[in-house]
Amino acid sequence: MAGFRNLARVSSTARGGQPRGRLCESYARPVRGPLPSPGRRTAPLATLGAGFAAVLALVLAGCAPASAPATPTMTPAPSVTETPTPSPTPTPTPSPTPTFDRAALSVDDPASIWVVADKLRPLNPVDYVPVDLVDVPVAHTNDPQLRQEPSDAVVAMFQAAQAEAGLALASNSAYRSYDTQVRVYQRDIDNSGQEFADANTARPGYSEHQTGLAMDIGAESGHCSLDPCFADTPEGQWLAVNAWRFGFLLRYPADKVPVTGYTFEPWHYRYIGVALSTEMHDTGVSTLEEFFGLPAAPGYP
Repeated sequence: MAGFRNLARVSSTARGGQPRGRLCESYARPVRGPLPSPGRRTAPLATLGAGFAAVLALVLAGCAPASAPATPTMTPAPSVTETPTPSPTPTPTPSPTPTFDRAALSVDDPASIWVVADKLRPLNPVDYVPVDLVDVPVAHTNDPQLRQEPSDAVVAMFQAAQAEAGLALASNSAYRSYDTQVRVYQRDIDNSGQEFADANTARPGYSEHQTGLAMDIGAESGHCSLDPCFADTPEGQWLAVNAWRFGFLLRYPADKVPVTGYTFEPWHYRYIGVALSTEMHDTGVSTLEEFFGLPAAPGYP
C-alpha cells in the first residue's frame, strides 16, 4: 500500500505541473515495503496489484513522448490585383473660331457681289454694264434681268416662298441700265421735285439696279407693290425673315435712313451672297456701310 500511495502521489504531482522527466524517474524506483508473509491471503494483494497496474498504466501514458505540436497551415492571402490608374485624357486645345474675312471681295469693283454703291460711292465706271446678265424666269411686271448668280438665287427664293408659305412673289424691277436710270430719276424730279427724287431714287451711276444685283419684289397679286405697306403683307414679312437664307439683304431698312440716305423700301432686295448675308444676319448688322466700316451716306456731296 505504501508503494500505491507513493504512485498516487506521483500521479497527483504530475497533474500539478512537475517536469515530466523527474516524474518518470520516480516511477523506475523500486517500491519499498514488506512483502506479504506466506500463508496470508493473497486476494486482497491481487486486487491491490490490479489497481496498481491500472494506475501505473495511466501514469506511464502521461510519460509518453508528447506529439510534436502541429505546424499551423498558413492560408495564403489572396493576391491583390492592382487596378492601373487611368491616364488623364488630355484636354484638346480648342481651335480658334475663324473670323469672317471682310476683305475677301472688293467693295469698290462694280463686278463684285459685295460692291457698295451709295450717295458717296458712285459706280466706276458710272455707265458700268454687267457681262453676265440673264433673263430671270419668275413672275414679273417688267421683264427682269439679273446677273447669273443672283438670278439663280431669286428663283430658289420664290420657289421656297411658295413651298413653305404658299406665297406667290413677283419681280417689279431688276437690272436697269445707266440710260434707263436717267429716265427714272428725271421722271421723279418732274413729278415730285428734286428733294423727293434724291430721297427715293438713285441718281444715274449710283444705283444698285445698274449692278444687276438688285430686285424690287412684290406680291404677284400687285397688292402694296412699291409701297411701304408691303412690309405688312405676308409676302413682305416672309421676305424680311427669310431673304438672308438665299443671299439677299433688305438694303434700305426703316431705321437706317441716316446711314443709307434712302427712305424705307421693304421691296428692295440686294444680292450679296449667302456667306455675307449669313454673317450680317448672325451679327445683327443691317447695312453694308456699317458692316464694312464705310461712312454713312445720307446725301450727295
